[in-house]
Amino acid sequence: MKDYYKILGIAKGASEQDVKKAYRRLAHKYHPDKGGDAGRFKEISEAYQILSNRDKRAQYDKFGRVFEGGGPSAGAGQDGFGGFQWGWQRGPAEGFDEGSFDFPDLGDIFEDFFGAGQGPADLRKGRDIEVELRIPLEAVLSRREERVSLSKFVLCSRCQGVGAEPNTKVSECFSCRGTGQVQQIRKTVFGSFTRLGICPECAGEGLRPEKPCSVCYGEGRVRGQEELLLIIPAVVDTNQILNFEGNGDTGKRRGKNGDLYARIVVKQHARFERRGDDLYAKTQISFAQAVLGDEIEVPTLEGTRVSLQIPAGTESGRIVKVQGKGIPHFQGLGRGNLNYELEIHIPKKLSHQQKELLEKLKKEGI
Repeated sequence: MKDYYKILGIAKGASEQDVKKAYRRLAHKYHPDKGGDAGRFKEISEAYQILSNRDKRAQYDKFGRVFEGGGPSAGAGQDGFGGFQWGWQRGPAEGFDEGSFDFPDLGDIFEDFFGAGQGPADLRKGRDIEVELRIPLEAVLSRREERVSLSKFVLCSRCQGVGAEPNTKVSECFSCRGTGQVQQIRKTVFGSFTRLGICPECAGEGLRPEKPCSVCYGEGRVRGQEELLLIIPAVVDTNQILNFEGNGDTGKRRGKNGDLYARIVVKQHARFERRGDDLYAKTQISFAQAVLGDEIEVPTLEGTRVSLQIPAGTESGRIVKVQGKGIPHFQGLGRGNLNYELEIHIPKKLSHQQKELLEKLKKEGI
């Protein structure tokens, strides 16, 4: 009897997720189209088909086999595997048999041959670029302009992106006959699969310059430096990513440009700390102000000053709120609050008169 757990290299009590991970790892390793062992791959797939199915796994754990019923040998399919049928089996109505294979898990394997299933990539498209923008905290209060200098592919000034020497012809690509696409055929244990892919000779353009540009060598772009003025919206926060479409690398031979992604880093402020749309800061008050209460002026992030009411009997660490002086809300409806934590200042040195007054207060029980 085959030990399916041993075949996948997992313990008997392994979770469904562990079963799937083990199968994917081994399937990639032993797939015939990747130079692996076809027999081993089939054995791995058989084990996965049983252990990934809750009912079949329960039968296997209890009886050491899977009973599908109706066959000449209980628990064995027509190919000799317990309920496992290799490949895609046709049913009476020429439809796919639902029990033939677990389709979702074939996706990872097919992606190795044909990409992520989203069609062929545009070989002319420019690369995306990511930069980090460090801005001061006060900059998030309003829209801001930031200048950045990028080392990137830019349009070739000699051929204007065509890739050919000026006044020379651009001919039909010999490989794809001007279509920009070529057939890609992959043979697998599941059969042969054909799809259309972008022609690598002309990068999908369907045209080839008879005489490539002497500056860009037919690419239509060259390495250069470009300075950009980026508009940073208000209320951005750290790790927020802004997309500036078309500002990445210039595409090959007038292909689509890549995008520029700017990751925001809001620098720490010397006085204020941001928590969401609220701001927090600290200020010191005297013992008398804490006991009797007072009204003081404190700075805001904009650089102005506002009045802060200190209630009588304030203890150190109390937070007093100033409404609407924090960070503007994202949708522009109001602002967060400015919160000041009050710290009672204890002087280390006192004058003779101050000591006498405190002694009197001490006698009064204060």
